[in-house]
Amino acid sequence: MRKLVYYVATTLDGYIAGPNGDDPSGADYFPLTPDVIEFIIGQYPETLPGPARTAMGIDGPHKVFDTVLEGRVSYEIGLAAGMTDAYPHLRHLVFSTTLKSQNPVIEIVRDNAQKRVRALKAEEGKDLWLVGGGKLAHSLLPEIDRLVLKQNRSIIGSGIPLFNGPFQPHMFQPVAETLLDSGVRVLTYDRA
Repeated sequence: MRKLVYYVATTLDGYIAGPNGDDPSGADYFPLTPDVIEFIIGQYPETLPGPARTAMGIDGPHKVFDTVLEGRVSYEIGLAAGMTDAYPHLRHLVFSTTLKSQNPVIEIVRDNAQKRVRALKAEEGKDLWLVGGGKLAHSLLPEIDRLVLKQNRSIIGSGIPLFNGPFQPHMFQPVAETLLDSGVRVLTYDRA
């Protein structure tokens, strides 16, 4: 069975973006250092947006994921950059009750998010990548099988939390840890 994997960058204090919700990639608290880029290319190349893959000459079979899931706010970051599909190399689902269709190849999921994810997990294929945001991650928390957190060495004090919702305990166990030269620690946890 496929896994739902929440693969995301986070600060030490558990935020995936600043208070304004803008794309934090490359911000001083989420620097895209050469070792981070090398890690992504080596381990999760399909998580790079289409234009980055093209610029870097990355093509070929996916290593881990064949599907990306994201919330409306995360999706709108790509729209603001002029991309109706930032991941054209992946099956793309956006979870939103209000978003109008921007691209016919993107599936808009308006309700029953957990049910849709359970159906996806039952299909054949590679794992499912949950890219964000915090509200969607919280709503799908019962379905998340693995966390891969690129934990940066920054503290920002407020912003978009890793999981944005009411108290709901879930236990995960550490299964791998990679420390990059820049100080980014990649932590992998599986559901306990």
